[in-house]
Amino acid sequence: MDIIEKNQTSGFSTRVELMFPKLRDAEKKVVDFVMENRNEIIHLSITEVAERSSASESTVVRVCKRLGYKGFQDLKISLAREVVEPAKHIHEVIEPSDSTLTIKRKVFQANIQALYDTLEVCSDEELEKAVLLLKQSDRIEIYGTGASGNVALDAQHKFLKFGIKTNAPSDVHIQLMSASLLRPGDVAIGISHTGTNKDTLEIMKTAKNQGASLICITNFSKSPLTKISDICLFTASKETLFRTDATASRIAQLTIIDTLLASVATLDYQYYFENVQKTREATLLKRI
Repeated sequence: MDIIEKNQTSGFSTRVELMFPKLRDAEKKVVDFVMENRNEIIHLSITEVAERSSASESTVVRVCKRLGYKGFQDLKISLAREVVEPAKHIHEVIEPSDSTLTIKRKVFQANIQALYDTLEVCSDEELEKAVLLLKQSDRIEIYGTGASGNVALDAQHKFLKFGIKTNAPSDVHIQLMSASLLRPGDVAIGISHTGTNKDTLEIMKTAKNQGASLICITNFSKSPLTKISDICLFTASKETLFRTDATASRIAQLTIIDTLLASVATLDYQYYFENVQKTREATLLKRI
């Protein structure tokens, strides 16, 4: 079998992988204890966890919230669910001996896993902030290069269908010119899997200097792009050999874009619904 069951807490582990570099030493002790005793943790009280990890109860609560849980009980419920219903994983690395059927299963499962993991690490609070910011914005510019540039173009296409005016220039020089003309009230969305792309960073810094609000979509919490952005929306995907074009990360990025668009549209449902009808009718003859 290519799909194997592992008794591990995928959701918790994904959140830890994202946030661990940002945690304080005392908080890291709590995380290490939970990771090492994940099957036992659901039977322990917050006091026991604090004592056995040499931390305070307030530190345990703070760790839970920094990982995106409502509190200690929410963490326990999540861990219990993952222990009772072990996640199905697949080894992403494609081997020379793999058959087409095996490769199909590996690629599909890796992309599915990227979406599940992104669902865990993409903050609800940050998403809601991003939606309100986009709804109130005067102008939206979307920046990315390479594979991320394709995501930016897709986002522009989708937003335009709803009547939301956006721009996603593909040329880096035009992106810089665009960013230099932004003003307070405008929004710049920067897409970069690593968060270290030099062009995207320069463009986003230019937009920030003009007073625009910055939203980034990236896979790494400890990156230069997150440090300058006002709102960070995280993906979670691991790229391996034969996946150098960041397929899984693009799918996660596109899904975040879809979530933003659908959420903005529900804030004025009838208006955006009518816009979708208009844009569909405008291109109807092209489908014949």
